[in-house]
Amino acid sequence: MKNYQIILACCGLTLLTACQSQQVANKITTATATPIINQSVETQTPTRTQMPKNFNINGKIGLTTPKQAGSAFYVWTQQGQNFGIELSGAFNAGQTNISFNGQTATLTNEKGEMLADNPEELLQKATGWQAPISQLPYWIMGEPAPSDSDYQQDDANRLSFAKNGEWTANFAYKHAEKLPNRLTINHPDGYKVVLTINRLLD
Repeated sequence: MKNYQIILACCGLTLLTACQSQQVANKITTATATPIINQSVETQTPTRTQMPKNFNINGKIGLTTPKQAGSAFYVWTQQGQNFGIELSGAFNAGQTNISFNGQTATLTNEKGEMLADNPEELLQKATGWQAPISQLPYWIMGEPAPSDSDYQQDDANRLSFAKNGEWTANFAYKHAEKLPNRLTINHPDGYKVVLTINRLLD
């Protein structure tokens, strides 16, 4: 599943500024590893789904790289493998829209449009480096991604840690909620992404 935009819009591009979140207005187009604990109790093992669940969220994303740091507010709507994200002020280019329709990833702002076959390729074109953006739709819903090599749960059987390649993700929860309200994603080369998550009603 490929929804990987916020990081697309923020990772490695040095010009992020704080911005106002804007509601996405239905812009979506029609788009293995072994658990390390409680293997014998299936109900305590997070499900690895092959298709991200639908969600509608907003919040703030912060990025730290070896050379700069920045943040932005976002609105993200996910429907299956399709997504739409809006950022305001990203890249010092006014409103930025990022979308994926299952076949083409698109980034649009006042400077123009950039296309790629998938979000990872779009990120490579825009920033010159890679990030685990395909995993975000799963992690946002508190699920291990299909390609995660390792993950752990907390005492409440909620996903607390996931590893994908050299990237590691830590999950924070508000009180007894079952879905995370904060993700902290780190890479040993000095990249860090912090995503705060507010769940919106459909």
